Order: sequence, then C-alpha cells, then structure tokens
Amino acid sequence: MATSSSVSVTGTTGTQVSTGYDAYSELETSDFIELIIAELQNQDPMDPTDTTDMLNQFNQIREIASNDNLSDTLQAVLLGQNVLTASNMIGMVVEGTNEDGEKVIGMVDAVQVDEDDPQLLVGGSYMSLSDVLQVIDPELVTEDTEETDETESTEETDETEETDEDTTVEETDETDADTSDESDDDTTE
Repeated sequence: MATSSSVSVTGTTGTQVSTGYDAYSELETSDFIELIIAELQNQDPMDPTDTTDMLNQFNQIREIASNDNLSDTLQAVLLGQNVLTASNMIGMVVEGTNEDGEKVIGMVDAVQVDEDDPQLLVGGSYMSLSDVLQVIDPELVTEDTEETDETESTEETDETEETDEDTTVEETDETDADTSDESDDDTTE
C-alpha cells in the first residue's frame, strides 16, 4: 500500500516596495518560450500538463510576437515617410523653431536623421520635422518679391512721368514767355 505525504509551507508575504522598475517590459518572446520549455522539462510524468493550456500559451506568445513585429514595421514605415517628407522640403523656405527654441525662417539645405527623427538644416541650425510651422514654396517668395519690385518700379515710372510732364509744362511756359518777350521787342522796334 502506497502512502502519500504532502508538505506545506507557511509563512508571511513581505510588503511590496514600488521601485518604478517594470521587469515585464524587458521580457521578450524568447523568454516566454524558455519558460514553457522549462515547464515541460520539470512536469510530473504521471500528471502531465494539459496540452490545451499549453496551446493557449503558445497562441498568446504568437500574438505578442506578432504585435511586436507589427509595431516595429509601423515605426519603420513612419520613419521612412517622415524622411521622405523632410527630403521633399529641400530647397523650400520653412518657418519653425530650432533645437534652441529660437524662431528660424530660411531655406532647407539638408536633412539628417537623428534618433529616428528627421532634422532639417535651416540657416546653419537644425530643426526637427515636427517643429516646422510653415512651408513656403520659394517660387512664391520670388514672385512676391518680383511683384513688389514691379509695383515700386511702376510707382517710380508714374512719378517720373509726372515730373516730366511738369518739366514739359514749365518749359512750354518759359518758351511761350520768351516768345512773347521777343514779339514785344519786335513790336516796339
């Protein structure tokens, strides 16, 4: 006749101290697989673990790994899209704040990626793509300058024409006066 004995352990649980450290965040898929293998190796051969529970654990591990892969892929796509957007701004005039928090307006000369964040070189300092407030097409800036120049030259032309007209009227008046004086001189002789 076989007798079975059971051993129990009694004790108290100590108080938990909050350290702000989360050990679960450092666990990876390979850590979970190692735990399952250790569980299989150390199970009682006379009372094996239910395979249903094990399959559920494997499915959960796959979901976690899939979510991690999806998250990594989405981060890579977002970085690629941001780099493309920043690269398309080369030659454009932008307004934003640089890394020192100063307002900068100028043409984008280059783009670099620093810690997965595209940085634009504007006026000798770098600004993050997320710090760009406004993008201006340089052709529009040139057209505005040309329009301003045209307006100024038109105003100058108008002033010159007015001055020329005044001068012409004055010259005509002087010529008339000279002619009148000569006519008077002819008449008096």
